[in-house]
This record gives sequence, structure tokens and C-alpha cells, in this order.
Amino acid sequence: MTGEAFDPFGGNNPATAPTLPPVATSRPTPQPSTYFGSPDEFVRKQLIGTYRRRVIAQGSGGGQRWKAAWWESREAQQRMEALWRAWEAARNDEKAGASTWWISHCDPHMSVLLSPDGPFADSTDENRLGDPLPYTSPPEGMFEEDLQPPLYTQQSTSTAIDTATV
Repeated sequence: MTGEAFDPFGGNNPATAPTLPPVATSRPTPQPSTYFGSPDEFVRKQLIGTYRRRVIAQGSGGGQRWKAAWWESREAQQRMEALWRAWEAARNDEKAGASTWWISHCDPHMSVLLSPDGPFADSTDENRLGDPLPYTSPPEGMFEEDLQPPLYTQQSTSTAIDTATV
């Protein structure tokens, strides 16, 4: 014996010692990208145009409430962040993602947000039946930049005519 402890896996013999694959270095694992850049972009470009509900102003009866400046409520901010993140995850599930998002995420959160005693209970914003939910832009820099181009309803409708070519 040479005084070395016996290694049943052949570690004492370089010819039989197991080799490990090289360790990857210097490249962080890329994070999956999101379709929208922020909860605000999600609300503006996806939610308010799709989730159309008649909302009424405080004092107009017991109907649903919504606040155009939804981002002023901490509860609404957190719920919209959760809705956006769940939507981002669901969009990658081609089988049941959309249905699961509506049933398990959107409907419960929106029921709380729109309830007459929810975070928008004192809102004076209202809309007509079939119209998108009211919306007011947040202060500049409150949310990350948009990742998607403006909706056709957000693009400029003015067109310049070059009189030199007419």
C-alpha cells in the first residue's frame, strides 16, 4: 500500500477517474423576455380594450367602479402587476393558458378591483356600455418603456402631404 486511501470509484488512478464536463462561465442565463414592458403597457394595450365593462361614478348607484388613473392605488398596482405577469406566463401555454388566465387570474382580480367597495370605490370615472375602461397615463418614468408599438388608436392620424410631388 502506498498510504493513500482506497477510492472505490477509481479516483486514485487518473486513467479511471471520472471527468466532469467543463463549467460554463461568464454568460448569465438569459431571462425570458416579456411581450409587454410594464403593467401599464399591459393595461393600456391589452386589458382595457378587451375587458370591457360598464363602470359608473361614485354616487350613481351600486354598479362597478374603475379609476382611469388605476396606478394611484397600491392595491391596483400590485394586482395589475400580478395580472400582467400571469398573462405573460399564460401566453406561452398554447393549450389552456388563456383559459386559465381568464378564470384563475383576470376574473377574480377584476371582480375585486371593480367592486363598489374596492380600491376604486370613490372614483368619478365612468364609461358607456361597450366602451373600453377609462384610462389616464401615469407620470413619466413611473413604469418601464413600452416594448410594443403604439396601438392604431394611439398613432397620429395627421398626414403631411408633400405638395412638391402633387
